[in-house]
Amino acid sequence: MPSQRSSQNSQFKEGYLAENIMHFARTLRKAGLSLPPARVLEAIDAITFSGLTRRDDIHATFQCLFINSRDQQEIFDQCFHIFWRNPEFLERAMSLLLPTTFLENAPQDEKDKALKRVSQAFAPEQKKQPAPEKDEEEPEIEFDARLTSSDEKVLRHKDFEQMSAQEQQKALNLIKRLQLPAEQIKTRRFSPSVQKQRIDTRRTMQASMRRGADIIELKYKAKKIQRAPLVILCDISGSMSEYSRMLLHFIHSLISARDRIHSFTFGTELHNITRQMKYRDVDEALAAVGQQIDDWSGGTRISSALHDFNQHWSRRVLGQRANVLLITDGLERDGAYDLSVEMDRLHKSCRKLIWLNPLLRYDAFQAKARGIKLMLPHVDEFRSAHNINSLEGLIESLQNNSRPAQ
Repeated sequence: MPSQRSSQNSQFKEGYLAENIMHFARTLRKAGLSLPPARVLEAIDAITFSGLTRRDDIHATFQCLFINSRDQQEIFDQCFHIFWRNPEFLERAMSLLLPTTFLENAPQDEKDKALKRVSQAFAPEQKKQPAPEKDEEEPEIEFDARLTSSDEKVLRHKDFEQMSAQEQQKALNLIKRLQLPAEQIKTRRFSPSVQKQRIDTRRTMQASMRRGADIIELKYKAKKIQRAPLVILCDISGSMSEYSRMLLHFIHSLISARDRIHSFTFGTELHNITRQMKYRDVDEALAAVGQQIDDWSGGTRISSALHDFNQHWSRRVLGQRANVLLITDGLERDGAYDLSVEMDRLHKSCRKLIWLNPLLRYDAFQAKARGIKLMLPHVDEFRSAHNINSLEGLIESLQNNSRPAQ
């Protein structure tokens, strides 16, 4: 046995196995999976050391090293069968290499979504051909501008879950431009004002004592106006994995543009990510968030997370009439606490509670789930958050409601 294993190891080292594993990892990255170089080296060492020759053993080894969440399973299986020469899956994937108009009408089940992303990963990169010479009178620039605007319009209405890796990157560039309006509110504190509404007795007496004049010049004050705080609670469970990644970029763009924003994530536990999201670079911020969170793409415990927030964070961050953005699909899988009671307490502690639910992308959506039924009576607004257009609608709604304080 030792001699047989040593001969197999020498064959692996002399052959092209390591190079094929490297190209397979590149294919997975094109399909949207995040693979650090260390995982690729571990896969090469594992295959070389163990001397695996069966296809099922190699599949199981790569699956343990390359998959981080359950939603990546289908994409990994399709890439594996296509890359390692399974004609049946290769034929199905290549059949999806059609123009975009046909892809939009494809079925929406998980396997077809995975095959679309895999087919785009295996598609060869098309090099731009030099444009033929045309007459100067042809409006080339005007035609290109219309095409770019049309592509951007389609991307704004496309679901985050149906986007390819390239489309998600373009969507992230559009999300960076979004800015949430800050509602101006009156606080209990006063500040000097030129409006003659309320006399500032203290400042008036101080000014008269300094001048020593017989005529007293009145000083006035008014209630201080500042931005309303914003608290964001984002669900990062398995059912929200495709949306939470895009919405975390949206949260980062909001924190970069204004202050007094507190952000939290919850799956099975509640995590405060306010400090990590203040990093200037979004990749560095998300990397810091990933190091802190250990329940990404796991289960959902909405009632436990809200109970933890109400007990430990509500009085700290919900002062001065803060607004709350609750981002979740409402699919509760835990009954440790009464969800209706926790939602009612959260609603009473804030100025406005806005629920963003990606399930509203369905036209025939109905509140049949138990968690959704318990949460709906305690929210001020119920909106969707499944594409860029829905986020722009949220901003427009808040812009109309945020009038200057009188």
